[in-house]
Amino acid sequence: MWYDRRGLGALRTTGVAALTIGFVAAAGTQTAGTRGTATRATADSVHASHSVPYQKPSDAQLKKQLTPLQYEVTQHAYTERAFDNAFWHSYAPGIYVDIVSGEPLFSSLDKFDSGTGWPSFTKPLEPENVTTRVDRSLFEVRMEVRSKNADSHLGHIFPDGPKPTGLRYCINSAALRFIPVDSLAALGYGQYLPLFKQHPAPSH
Repeated sequence: MWYDRRGLGALRTTGVAALTIGFVAAAGTQTAGTRGTATRATADSVHASHSVPYQKPSDAQLKKQLTPLQYEVTQHAYTERAFDNAFWHSYAPGIYVDIVSGEPLFSSLDKFDSGTGWPSFTKPLEPENVTTRVDRSLFEVRMEVRSKNADSHLGHIFPDGPKPTGLRYCINSAALRFIPVDSLAALGYGQYLPLFKQHPAPSH
């Protein structure tokens, strides 16, 4: 994601090592408590079969299952256009899963309006499904966010989010599939229903 440059100077002075340790430690601490039919079928079956190791589809299969934009974003770290994507201003209650594997990634309960034009979250829904690594492209040091099982490029994480985490997971809509609350149980994500009963959806 394009960094909006708030606090960029501070990031540059910390160095790669400090940046990596700081982001990963912060993310781990704040979350400790908690193109079509073929793609949907694959994601649902993967999520339901926790005992079976996930096997990522071949590149040829992914090209058939995903839209061109979904493929470029998840496989080649392309960045979709700001303010012109599916979820940048969507706050319907539900969860966001990896478009390739179906692994749960984020919740609408942690989504906020960052003003950047991309979906933004304060933390992952399932921290173990999200990995980070240093990204030195665009002549900057940033932290890339990827899904653990599918190894999909999701976006980047920045230290300019709201409280309580202070983090902004800036994510591409094309890397996500939205599962509304009413469909959680039917699609195999019923364990997340209590979250929405305990915490009503915020108003926007």
